[in-house]
Amino acid sequence: MKRTIDLTIISDVHLGTYGSRAKELLQYLNSIQPGTLILNGDIIDIWQFKKRYFPKSHLKVLKKFIELAAKGTEVIYITGNHDEMLRKFSDLQFGKITLANKKMLELGNKKVWIFHGDVFDASVQHSKWIAKLGGIGYDLLIRINNLINWFLVRMGREKYSLSKQIKNSVKEAVKYISNFENTATELAIENGYDYVICGHIHQPQMREIQTKKGKCTYLNSGDWIENLTALEYHQGKWSLFSYEEHKHELKKRIEDESPDELTLEALISSVTKFNS
Repeated sequence: MKRTIDLTIISDVHLGTYGSRAKELLQYLNSIQPGTLILNGDIIDIWQFKKRYFPKSHLKVLKKFIELAAKGTEVIYITGNHDEMLRKFSDLQFGKITLANKKMLELGNKKVWIFHGDVFDASVQHSKWIAKLGGIGYDLLIRINNLINWFLVRMGREKYSLSKQIKNSVKEAVKYISNFENTATELAIENGYDYVICGHIHQPQMREIQTKKGKCTYLNSGDWIENLTALEYHQGKWSLFSYEEHKHELKKRIEDESPDELTLEALISSVTKFNS
């Protein structure tokens, strides 16, 4: 039995990179039936896209989005910085799938503002080549980390995250995350929002922030590279889903409901069929 959820938000999947945990995301998507699915940026990593590397599991994730839409789920793809090329097609809609740069919702009597969050990142806005170089370096770090974890698992030890350790130990990184959260929340309060939801910094979070002008709840859906998290809203309540906490029950399910063989041509065909 699939879990019914009113709204699910995921971000920073980075399909097309070695760090993307597409198989785990597919297990999660196969376990839920959301009324609305919001893809909050950096789903496809166009910055680092290479024809020689786009595994079948990554294609299956894209096809899963289309299948959910075909079965009635409203799918909203909000663009991020790694998939910014899609921003020129903002407000494009076909069937139940919509492409947007941001999304405003009313849930109950609460106003919700959803956007990726790269607008607050000076390195992206003013020195894009530095940001792209950082993205390549991050992907390399993930590949090295995967190799280290392969050896750790073989030795019967717990996996280790290099990038998490770096983020938590470098003061500037910790400060950046705090500034990002505070800036997003302050802007949301000024514009009368009760919730502000971002991705971008790969840091899952749910916390209420109070300022002199009011209060607002900041939410971040994390990523599907290291944290493997999603935001869920159901029956008036927000929660943060963690794959690591549910992986054993998810692995008991059929990993993929799609056919074993899937090509780019098959994906395009499914989109065409859905659009007609």
